Amino acid sequence: MPKITVYYDGACPSCVRDRTQYEKIAGDGNKDICWFDITNKDDELLALGINPKKALTELHIQHEQKGILSEMDAYIELMARTTLLKPLAWLLALPIIKPLVSRIYHWQVTRRLQKQGRL
Repeated sequence: MPKITVYYDGACPSCVRDRTQYEKIAGDGNKDICWFDITNKDDELLALGINPKKALTELHIQHEQKGILSEMDAYIELMARTTLLKPLAWLLALPIIKPLVSRIYHWQVTRRLQKQGRL
């Protein structure tokens, strides 16, 4: 399986918790994933072509073959790597579901970052 780098917000307790849960579910499937904490890494993100503000509000992954994926495409790619989450990845990719879940996700992230005073 192609390697990916997941850019996540290490200053976000729920993001860290999600990463830990994913690692447990993925088991050996996690070996091709590099986790990169974006906290205070704006210059490195910009060098990769990732807007630091977008990195806070959307999940980004760098895929060996597909380049940078963001938002729901990044989640779908990440979930599709584990047997348990593959059905959820398929569901999220549906044309009716994907934009709806995207809106809900953005609303929740924006609310969380505003409460933390980070947006």
